[in-house]
Amino acid sequence: MPFFDRLLGLFSVDMGIDLGTCNTLVAVRGQGIVLNEPSVVAVIKGTSTVLHNGEAVGWKAKEMLGKTPGGITAVRPLKDGVISDFEITEAMLGYFIRKVNGKSKIFGPRVVISIPSGITEVEKQAVIQSAENAGARRIFLIEEPLAAAIGAGLPFTEATASMIVDIGGGTTEVAILSLGGLATCESVRVAGDDMDEAIIAHMKRTYNMMIGEQTSERIKIEVGSAAPTGPETTMEVRGRDMISGLPRKTVITSEEIREALQEPVTAIIEAVTRTLEKAEPELAADLVLNGITMAGGGSLLRGLCQVVQKATGLDTHLADDPLTCVARGTAVYLEHLDEWKDSLEDSMKR
Repeated sequence: MPFFDRLLGLFSVDMGIDLGTCNTLVAVRGQGIVLNEPSVVAVIKGTSTVLHNGEAVGWKAKEMLGKTPGGITAVRPLKDGVISDFEITEAMLGYFIRKVNGKSKIFGPRVVISIPSGITEVEKQAVIQSAENAGARRIFLIEEPLAAAIGAGLPFTEATASMIVDIGGGTTEVAILSLGGLATCESVRVAGDDMDEAIIAHMKRTYNMMIGEQTSERIKIEVGSAAPTGPETTMEVRGRDMISGLPRKTVITSEEIREALQEPVTAIIEAVTRTLEKAEPELAADLVLNGITMAGGGSLLRGLCQVVQKATGLDTHLADDPLTCVARGTAVYLEHLDEWKDSLEDSMKR
């Protein structure tokens, strides 16, 4: 079987997929990240028919978010790291797999897909089914914190503790790893999206102004922070007045956005401390030396590393290129598939 698999591999491109709530990244063995697009699909309202002959996916669809006319809707088919719309996820995965595999390849690829550590058996089956229907020949599932740890270059196979905090769009994965597995982990459905929602709620409450997801994300990136990190800044924001219904603009400060983000930031810190409390004494001792590594797009929030370090007393640092950590980890797993695949969820075992 392995020989036959390798033979088929000559006619397809094996890939690792970080199937995220906000973005989907695809990495190919030996090539690194080959695709990084938003997990958004534009469909005809009330159907699963993707616009532009199935091509309105990723960046094309993201530009339409909040701006579509009546008969079209831009959908994010994953919520809190899991599939909320099966057919649209399938269409999106199929588009990304075809884009990377190329039309000239005869067979579907072997695919390693990262999943949140806290998802149910039914949710795992949905991922496998979607990938199979999207054209994958064989599917392996890997838990996100493990993929993030591999991508960050942590010594996860050694007899020492490594700790990863992976903050994505829909979930935050906190895990302590040792000897190639998860010693203790927690998956909480509070992450980057909740930060965006906290900013939208703040704008409504304080300024009676409605803003969209894209504006909220821009505010988070430009002036958002978890702790003071330098000079305070301001930003002009445009939206719709909730009283008059007319467009208007206002100026916000970095201090008020930091205040608005307190709730999701606190929830993430609590998940980190709970995971540390569950650690075995020997692993906890290792972490005093090894510290905590932060990954995922949400970890780029200014001052978040300092807040985690202050709350835990452990040295905390950002992984190299935290946005692509999970995807790079899936690609490394592909390279070591034959030696590591026994620990993976494999679609062939089902």
